[in-house]
Amino acid sequence: MHEKKNKLAGLLVTTIGVVYGDIGTSPLYAMKETFAGHHPMAVTSGNVFGVLSLVFWTVMLLVTVKYVLIIMRADNHGEGGSLALLALVTELTRGYRVAYPLTLLGIFAAALFYGDSMITPAISVLSAIEGLEVVAPELTAYVMPIAAVVLTALFAIQRHGTGAVGLMFGPVMCLWFATLAVIGIVNIGAAPEVLEAISPFYAVELIVNEPLMAFFALGTVVLAVTGAEALYTDMGHFGRFPIRLAWFAFVLPALLLNYFGQGALLLTDPLAIKNPFFRLFPDWMVLPMVALATLATVIASQAVISGAFSVARQAVQLGLLPRMVIVHTSDEEAGQIYVPFTNLTLYLSVMALVLWFQSSTNLAAAYGIAVTGTMMIDTILVTFVMLLLWRWHWSIVALISGTLLLVDLAYFSGNIVKVFQGGWFPLFVGFLSFTVLTTWKRGRELVRKQLVAKSVPLDAVIHSLGPHVARARGLAVFLTATTEGVPAALLHNLKHNQTVHERTLLATVTTAETPYVPDSDRITLTDLGSGFYRLIIRYGFMQSPDVPAALAACRSCGLEFDLMRTSFFLSRETIVPSLYPGMARWREILFAFMALNATSATKFFNIPTERVVELGTQLEI
Repeated sequence: MHEKKNKLAGLLVTTIGVVYGDIGTSPLYAMKETFAGHHPMAVTSGNVFGVLSLVFWTVMLLVTVKYVLIIMRADNHGEGGSLALLALVTELTRGYRVAYPLTLLGIFAAALFYGDSMITPAISVLSAIEGLEVVAPELTAYVMPIAAVVLTALFAIQRHGTGAVGLMFGPVMCLWFATLAVIGIVNIGAAPEVLEAISPFYAVELIVNEPLMAFFALGTVVLAVTGAEALYTDMGHFGRFPIRLAWFAFVLPALLLNYFGQGALLLTDPLAIKNPFFRLFPDWMVLPMVALATLATVIASQAVISGAFSVARQAVQLGLLPRMVIVHTSDEEAGQIYVPFTNLTLYLSVMALVLWFQSSTNLAAAYGIAVTGTMMIDTILVTFVMLLLWRWHWSIVALISGTLLLVDLAYFSGNIVKVFQGGWFPLFVGFLSFTVLTTWKRGRELVRKQLVAKSVPLDAVIHSLGPHVARARGLAVFLTATTEGVPAALLHNLKHNQTVHERTLLATVTTAETPYVPDSDRITLTDLGSGFYRLIIRYGFMQSPDVPAALAACRSCGLEFDLMRTSFFLSRETIVPSLYPGMARWREILFAFMALNATSATKFFNIPTERVVELGTQLEI
């Protein structure tokens, strides 16, 4: 029993460090931007009470009710996140007319995540280091250079893995939340009447008396819940129970106490609005808090970067992105990966954001659209889970989903007005990512159709083998994207070399709509006769394919495998845009470019390069 308690305590500390970094650093800027952002609000007692009431009920509705209590129930074999939810809904709605539109919505949610993952490190680190301005206003000129150095170091360490850094995530974030709670309580003591703002009456009063300002406030109050989707995304790593327990027992009280502490401070000192978070502390504590806040924001940024790596791998496995290099940085943790292309893209984008916007206030104008868009799509997708998987009565689903969707729409609308102030950036990134994801998905469908159309039935090839066709020794493995017909590489080999191996294996790697496929279901081997075999290799969208390892498992099915006596034949397709109906010309050119720059199948499937023969083929789409 004692050992179980220690294990749970350790898991809770790690959960707090990884899952709650983003939402945990929101107090740095949420209240400040609501009152002193691009749509400043007078710091009056009525406005303070109204904003605090909005913050409280936003956190309770969007985080506690929506994500913690409802959406976290919609796990895909234990995994969460937009793509995991998309895979689950795709399976549930197969055969329904809504399947295709829902697929596009799910892909767009993943695309919006990339816009969010670029802004989070920039605004978090900048807002922490801006605390130096409280210590000494003359240090303002050093904020951007220091932020640039911190961010550069953060992205530079990704290639070495984050295991060592991860060890300190939990304790640092526990100290962070404990500090938020204590300083919040201290400041509430100076104006305890601020706790009355828990009543929704004050939020309603603000909306009725100042509807325009309340509308603008929605666009900044939502900053208090940025990172809420991480609770769902990281569910596969930590489990539903530790995330919920950490939220209710520690994170939620700490956040609310700090927000109410900032509200109490504004009631007693309206001028503190210039930086209410750091003004909570006595002067001697500000500099240590800048250091602690910087550590906390680096941790929050690390969680987002790791999430971007995970989404990239899922997108590759689900056929939404071309093959790319994915490096495993830990022998023990399968989830610790490094994707060089994603890391470089994020770094360049984050640095461009810091240089372009130059302050957390300016970045706050760009923040929120991607978050609220993703939340709205999650509500739509989970509605179908309620109906088709959980079998809830339609009236209950309509009440819950309708309420949540109205709240999502209100916050999304409040953020739309930020488009011309910087909100265009996450939308631009989202639409660009959506175009890339859907173009690759559609292009691969067209390629498969062409391969099937040009394929020759395997029976015809087997029956055509005569004495003039030599049988080479060993095993030949032909990787093919389809489970029908003969791969182009085999036909080329037969045509030009007039030879077929003694044993010829046609292997197809498929990705299931589940996160993991157990080893027992990894392979299906079929003996086609005359030395030909058909092999189906299955992986989940959270797994990395390893073809030699899968072939080794064929020994249990009676097919001997010796890597040093095996030749792998790969067909390298050259995509040629055509005028035939398929995709728009510019999308065909984009697809051809992505296909040309995709990581080779040799590296992606972990095949030894010295055992590979590549044969080219040209396809028009």
